[in-house]
Amino acid sequence: MTLGQVLAGVAVVLALEGLLYAAFPGVMRRAVAAIASVPEQRLRFGGLAAAAIGIAVAWVITRG
Repeated sequence: MTLGQVLAGVAVVLALEGLLYAAFPGVMRRAVAAIASVPEQRLRFGGLAAAAIGIAVAWVITRG
């Protein structure tokens, strides 16, 4: 995986997140408020799990 591929992946994530905020601002506002009430340890675990899944998917896509 090259740096260009990583940056392209980040660009796609930013574009999708931007589209979600543009299309569903109320839903996104509620989602952010809900995240604020989640305990720190649970957020940390969820973030690590999401990162691990993302890395695994990127590895499979680039190696396959």
